[in-house]
Amino acid sequence: MLWVKTWHVIFMVTWFAGLFYLPRLFVYHALTQDIAGRERFKVMERKLLVMTHIGGIGTAVFGLWLLFAYAWTAYAHTSYWLQLKLLCVLGLIAYHLYCIRLVAELNAGNTQRSDLFYRLFNEIPALGLIVVVILVIVRPF
Repeated sequence: MLWVKTWHVIFMVTWFAGLFYLPRLFVYHALTQDIAGRERFKVMERKLLVMTHIGGIGTAVFGLWLLFAYAWTAYAHTSYWLQLKLLCVLGLIAYHLYCIRLVAELNAGNTQRSDLFYRLFNEIPALGLIVVVILVIVRPF
């Protein structure tokens, strides 16, 4: 089971790297005025999104493996940290899906969002990561 946890964490780090950096690219993309720069950001966003998908899928696969192998039966009825963690993960998945939409909007050139929107949007996965790590390590509930 330690190998499953190891791969879960490796893919989670990959997923979060994408979730952290992709919205930062959105900020730069929104600020770019020249066509060549916008085209460059389209390529960067598309490639980073693929890596983010791989990280997210790997995180989900190994996370579900852990959940069904022992975590659900061990923790589901004795504490609430696991349920809250899973709720946070669902929120992060929704964030990831929204990033896909934003990439499509930026690629099509029909976004009206400012760089400030993307700067604020960029903070959401950091908050999610903090909550998830506290829930997993401290298990306050």
